[in-house]
Amino acid sequence: MTRESPEIEALAARRLAADEERITGQVKRRESLSMRAAWAEFWKHPSPWLISASLLGAIVARVVVGGGARWELVVPAALVALFPVIEWCIHVAILHWKPRSLGPVTIDSLLARDHRAHHADPRDLPLVFIPWRALVWLLPSYVVIAWLAFPSWSSALTLLVSVYAIKLGYEWTHYLVHSDYRPRSRWYRSVWRNHRLHHYKNEHYWFTVTTAGTADRLFGTYPADPSTVQTSPTVKKLHALEESGR
Repeated sequence: MTRESPEIEALAARRLAADEERITGQVKRRESLSMRAAWAEFWKHPSPWLISASLLGAIVARVVVGGGARWELVVPAALVALFPVIEWCIHVAILHWKPRSLGPVTIDSLLARDHRAHHADPRDLPLVFIPWRALVWLLPSYVVIAWLAFPSWSSALTLLVSVYAIKLGYEWTHYLVHSDYRPRSRWYRSVWRNHRLHHYKNEHYWFTVTTAGTADRLFGTYPADPSTVQTSPTVKKLHALEESGR
């Protein structure tokens, strides 16, 4: 977990104030959001509904199929254990993808483009969520993957329930960190600070979203002392220096 530091808190406050000033034209910190208000806002966006519908369908199908083996319990346990690593890899390799040209074709996914926009304006809530245009093909693709990877429908559906539930948990956590809800628990405060450092200090560190100090420690992107990390000039404009140096 990131060590609490007044310097880090002051840096986050200054960055957030500057962000507010750029967006609204005046320095004014938004009032803290209640959990009830945050929950209500969460459901105003399409992503939670699409994921929830898939999760509900997978749960109903799993109940209808019934049966199953005891080893299937390993599936959700393994996914929860591995998710920080999966999340880190997706964040680094897909979301922070640098556009590349292959002849006349530029390889640049919707997820990467939207994530660059998200870094440019972390306070824009619609950009916090997984794009619905990606979910309409991504969510059904999990069904195909589960069917091909597992020996029975019961085990495949167990995987689907686990994947959709984790994805919904990710959306909620990521949204809450970017909302005006203030952290109260020790665990959430560490996650909140970790992700704000990624957005307001240096985009090359702190890649996990739902945990703090897990996969980042494993891959060397969790500085022991965040105050020693240089503030990145491209934290809000990913790859800007690389593109200008072409």
